[in-house]
Amino acid sequence: MNKVTATPDAMAFLAEIVADHGPVLFHQSGGCCDGSSPMCYPRGEFRIGDGDVLLGRLSDDTPVYIGGAQYEVWKHTDLILDVVPGRGGMFSLDNGRERRFLTRSTVCAVPDEASA
Repeated sequence: MNKVTATPDAMAFLAEIVADHGPVLFHQSGGCCDGSSPMCYPRGEFRIGDGDVLLGRLSDDTPVYIGGAQYEVWKHTDLILDVVPGRGGMFSLDNGRERRFLTRSTVCAVPDEASA
C-alpha cells in the first residue's frame, strides 16, 4: 500500500535536502502548529512510535509515516507532498530554506459496507 506521492518540485527539493543531510524520512502528525505540516528528519534521528503508520515511500525510497490517530482520520485519503514558499517547521530539515513541504490530499473511494 502506497498512500503518498510527491510533486516533481517536492522531489527536487527533497533531493537538495538529502544532498545536505543524507537519507531522510517524513512524519505527518495531527498536532497543531508545526505538527500539522509534514516534518522532514534525518533517518537515524527520529524515533518511529509503535502507533505510527507507514503510508508509503516516495520514488527515491524515502519513507513517509503518519501518527496512528491521524491515520484513522485520513485513512481514506491519499497524500501528495508538495512545496510552497515559506519556512518549514522548527525541527524540520526544510526550515530556513525559504520553501517548505506541504501536504495536499485526495479523498479515495470509501468501500460501501453494505455491499462488502
